[in-house]
Amino acid sequence: MYAFIQGTLEDIDASEVTIMANNVGYRIAVPMSVINELPSLHEEIRLYTYLSVREDALQLFGFLTKEDKELFKKLITVNGIGPKGALAILSIMSPEQLIMAIFNSDDATISKAPGIGKKTAQKLILELKDKLDYEGTINRSLDKGAKEEISGIRQEINDAVLALTSLGYSSTESKNAVSRVEVTEGMKSNEILRKALQYLAF
Repeated sequence: MYAFIQGTLEDIDASEVTIMANNVGYRIAVPMSVINELPSLHEEIRLYTYLSVREDALQLFGFLTKEDKELFKKLITVNGIGPKGALAILSIMSPEQLIMAIFNSDDATISKAPGIGKKTAQKLILELKDKLDYEGTINRSLDKGAKEEISGIRQEINDAVLALTSLGYSSTESKNAVSRVEVTEGMKSNEILRKALQYLAF
């Protein structure tokens, strides 16, 4: 019903925001990842929304990107995970972190979300593992980790990825391993490579 809502940010609390659009205030539930990236009050914002319809309530859920909204919609297709459960998962980790946790079958991390047990986390991984864009997620993670203002870091990361692929690892495996390395200013490709290999060893 609502593809997105764009207006001024009027209120923020622990798990919801209010956006005023065309003189209507929309109360929208959001994950912590959205709360942490909100603009200041009374500034303009666009949230991509999903309307949850139940017999006793209508509730809007909001996300900063279409991709995040689509991930939320995939989560709620898993039996045992409703909109609030999906929001809880996306509040303890970013969408990129969740996708890589699924890629790595990391049910321990996913089950840290309130109301999400180990069996539910395992079911989530099983049902969604073949439905996600890991390549795009890894590329976005690398882009976030390599800030433009840090001279040379991006090239060192690329060199480490190329070195791993030359060793026989797939592009996805290589980028995934490098994305897990905490890259700091001045770090060289050989050091990134060495740390990335530690993740590939498991």
